[in-house]
Amino acid sequence: MASVEMLMPKMGESIIEGTILTWLKKEGDSIEQDESVLEVATDKVDTEVPATHAGVLKKILAKEGEVIAVGAPIAIIETSGEETAPANASKPKEEAKEELVAAAPEKTETLISSPEPVVADGDDRFYSPLVKSIAKEEGIDASELSKIPGTGKEGRVTKQDMLDYVKNRKAAPSASSPSPSIAEPKVQVSVSANDEIIEMDRMRKMIAQRMVDSKRISPHVTSFVEADMTNIVLWREKNKEAYKKKYGESITYTPFFIEAIAKAIRDFPMINISVDGDRIIKKKDINVGMAVALPSGNLIVPIIKNADQLNLVGISKKVNDLANRARNNKLTADDLSGGTYTVSNVGSFGNVMGTPIIPQPQVAIMAVGAIVKKPAVVETPTGDVIAIRHKMFLSHSYDHRVVDGSLGGMFVRKVADYLEEFDMNSSF
Repeated sequence: MASVEMLMPKMGESIIEGTILTWLKKEGDSIEQDESVLEVATDKVDTEVPATHAGVLKKILAKEGEVIAVGAPIAIIETSGEETAPANASKPKEEAKEELVAAAPEKTETLISSPEPVVADGDDRFYSPLVKSIAKEEGIDASELSKIPGTGKEGRVTKQDMLDYVKNRKAAPSASSPSPSIAEPKVQVSVSANDEIIEMDRMRKMIAQRMVDSKRISPHVTSFVEADMTNIVLWREKNKEAYKKKYGESITYTPFFIEAIAKAIRDFPMINISVDGDRIIKKKDINVGMAVALPSGNLIVPIIKNADQLNLVGISKKVNDLANRARNNKLTADDLSGGTYTVSNVGSFGNVMGTPIIPQPQVAIMAVGAIVKKPAVVETPTGDVIAIRHKMFLSHSYDHRVVDGSLGGMFVRKVADYLEEFDMNSSF
């Protein structure tokens, strides 16, 4: 028998620690490799962590509620193989610690965001990024945060402590709070006996606050273009069964949209930027986010990294994988980080167009509407004719601080051009 240390995994580019939420297995349980053994929370997402080895969960080293650094041991697994020395075991403790710190990504740019709560004078407790994130979303200032009792190690405040406190919180946020909670009413709302009062869940509160912040930060302008999707519709109808037989999954319209957007971003790179005060950060990577509706009704935006380097099949596989994992709560923090442009398919709800709100710190987002049959004038060698075509509206919202109407308009027109010029003889 051999003992192997299971380490806190790296869950995203900017994630250096996580909070242990729940152990799904207990000491003495048999586990398979890649079987989920615990849930971990970061400031971006809650996710399940799989076992690195098969065997028996011999000892749990990190208790629920503890904040653990990436790379630190969280459990010992007893396997049937030979003894395996844990990483950094042969190195002095301080040297291993220095390596871990060096491995953490250095923040090289500061984008527009709300400030994190500042620790109150005399409060020497450590607060995890997740706890700070909840405090910020709920409008809990440093003074109020310092008074929340903690049930974690050394009195640390855990995620559950925060959720319990918010649930039972009666008083309005302190006037010294850096930004008011979105739950604070701006107008007096009358409630009758027949009305139902529904408390927002944390995700809905977060979405609401970020939408308000985005409209406050970015002056939104929206341009519209109608695209002829006939070539793509006919190609998909002709090939969807063969595609499914070959790859074992369906191809939706979303990969076509993302492919066209990625191509257009290469043509207009100044749409792929962020704003940092008086500086413009021009992004090298083209990472396209796609809004996914969850069973709860909330939206989440997983990211397709380096979309311009994938072909249609590669994008389709990424789209299906991320959408399935989003709906089953299996996304990781890395799946949700690094987006540089976003697309939202409002057509999936039967809408012909929409005016989407920009996800900060990006500067643009595109909504694609429903594809509908329309009579249209078509130019032919023998003259113009009226024919039935498959049409779709593209709605492009952009930050008018840094994206002028000419760039915003040309970009959405270019996306439409790529969609209309799709080669019906393309293979997969």
